Amino acid sequence: MNEYNYFTLREKPELKDEAAEWFHSKWGVPKKAYLECMDSYLSGETEYGWYLCMDNDKIISGLGVIKNDFHNKKDLFPNICAVYTEEEYRCQGIAGKLLNMTVEDLRSKSITPVYLVTDHTGFYERYGWEFYCEAQGDGEIEPTRLYIHK
Repeated sequence: MNEYNYFTLREKPELKDEAAEWFHSKWGVPKKAYLECMDSYLSGETEYGWYLCMDNDKIISGLGVIKNDFHNKKDLFPNICAVYTEEEYRCQGIAGKLLNMTVEDLRSKSITPVYLVTDHTGFYERYGWEFYCEAQGDGEIEPTRLYIHK
């Protein structure tokens, strides 16, 4: 199994611009929105962070934590968002390791439970997530699944 480098953006703040561009390229959310969230985290304004995995100098997986991930359940926060692993790196447990790292980091700051929205079934359950309820995504016709990690 390959050795990858897992870290928070606070550990490598020099990657902020590259990380924001990477997330933007995966999800289409404006880069500026990522930069604003990352700046809040790096300045200590929030503990809702950004978690990355790199293979040498290439970002291969990442996720963030934000208050609400574009759904109608505004009272359920924080939310893990933008979970993505490059296709050629999937099925190696990378996203799972990032998810566990994030939950533990938040728990160490007394931030629990944590939520996420997804259309996936089966994946998040492997890492201790439980289906909680359906949520209506902003601008979405069909409801989506909202999970909790306690």
